[in-house]
Amino acid sequence: MTGSVGLLISILMLYPEVAAINFDPGKQLLRFTFIYSKVLVDSELDSLKAKLMEGIEVFNLLECKKTRVVAVQSQICDNLTIIEVQRDVDTLVQGEINLIVELFRQCLNDNLVIEVNEHFFEEDLIAQEEIIGRMLESMKGRSQDRYLYAFREEGRVLVFDK
Repeated sequence: MTGSVGLLISILMLYPEVAAINFDPGKQLLRFTFIYSKVLVDSELDSLKAKLMEGIEVFNLLECKKTRVVAVQSQICDNLTIIEVQRDVDTLVQGEINLIVELFRQCLNDNLVIEVNEHFFEEDLIAQEEIIGRMLESMKGRSQDRYLYAFREEGRVLVFDK
């Protein structure tokens, strides 16, 4: 299992709020997908995007890092709002992923689509955080050649090579 595959699996295992994640090797980007169970109106979307961008900016300012790519996009599908956060792998750290997920939890409350896996123990979750941190570090500056897409289905994590 490559570092990028393991990273995607670990993120989905640790963060049930993340509906899907993909890795674009050409741009060295991770795209986190979150699903809101209702339609967000433009003002709500703008507010959410502003909070996310501000939170990421402040986090990286405190970490003394300059990000290369930070983007938030959204689309409406039926009665759902799909929100994608794009981050470059080179400046992303595990603590920032925690921040992004927590901002979604706080802003979207009970309407954030979450697939909870109750089979994990506290020790498993702590180990996953450490694994994510190590895998992110190992991917920085390395050339990856596979575009990967990972998502959860009925309690399993599936990873596909595009």
